Amino acid sequence: MNTKNRMHDVLKLLLMAGLLTVVSGCGDNRDINHRVLPVVMGLESKDGGYNVYLLVPKQEQERIKVYVITQTGDTINEILDKISTNMETQVDLLHLKVIVFEQTLAEQGLRDSVSSFMRARDVSPKTIVAISEDNLDGLFEKLKTSSTNSGMELYDFFEKHAGWTPEVAQTRTWQIFRSLYSYTRDVAVPIIKPGRTTSFESPGSAVLKNGRMVAKITTDETLLFNAFNEVGTQGKIEVLDHATVQIVADNMYHTSSVEGNKPILNSTIQLKVIVLETKGSTSVTVIKHELHEMLTKRFHQMFRKLQAQEADILGLGQFFRTQIPRDRLELWRTDYYPYMKLNLEVDVIIQNEGLLKLKK
Repeated sequence: MNTKNRMHDVLKLLLMAGLLTVVSGCGDNRDINHRVLPVVMGLESKDGGYNVYLLVPKQEQERIKVYVITQTGDTINEILDKISTNMETQVDLLHLKVIVFEQTLAEQGLRDSVSSFMRARDVSPKTIVAISEDNLDGLFEKLKTSSTNSGMELYDFFEKHAGWTPEVAQTRTWQIFRSLYSYTRDVAVPIIKPGRTTSFESPGSAVLKNGRMVAKITTDETLLFNAFNEVGTQGKIEVLDHATVQIVADNMYHTSSVEGNKPILNSTIQLKVIVLETKGSTSVTVIKHELHEMLTKRFHQMFRKLQAQEADILGLGQFFRTQIPRDRLELWRTDYYPYMKLNLEVDVIIQNEGLLKLKK
């Protein structure tokens, strides 16, 4: 009897321990109906702190309506707590798709805000980052009034299988965080603003060095930046007044060396293109030559701009990590990169020339 009673008591204790485990594990969980799930967050500097915008879709009867919530504070976490306190639901950044920083804040530096996101782990490291050329109030009002897809239009703008084009940079939170601690890699972040006939448009990309915006590149230069990273497929290029071509494949080949303290990089970018449209009388040879000349000139103009700012968004320092002493890698941007020589060769292959009936 004693043995049976003892076994009965043990089973009771195990059952109670199991129930405690279940309760403690679910105590912090909230029903999805009691959470606010923003899809876009905007951050701008204000009085030494932040002003935060949240674009929130909400189901109302048979349709989804989009709201904009704003709040100010000294830190991002404080602001989110204020919003949750003033609402009947809890703010959850689990489904956040895009973070938009105002340009003024980007020029001051994004180190604190990006590091905060990564440490707190409330935001996915894959969240897309953009910089607004105009004030966020106008941008979020445009997002609110023009929304027809649960507030997902801005995310679709950057999504490769939706509205993204290679003239637009595509940068994630983890990439900016990585660049903060990298000696040999910076990042380009897409710039957006409200569009005249569309919800928004991108006039180019911001160059971030150590998390701070130091320059801009155009959409044409962004296409070259993407092509250099072998993600320029489907980009369209106007070849003077003779033709319009579209990139269907791109490949890069590099050889690097260091002579004295001068890095030398020989790069070949191979572009396979199709001619979409021709204007007037031209030939395959003319199109190839002019495309080669134009892209080479445009690339070197961008490269000189980046060298002047000591910002390596192309990640060229990666090719020299084994050739420069490890204790001198931290000097890449100041002692090596500004004096680097880049020899670029553009190899253009026209794939549909047999269908063009053009002169060779």
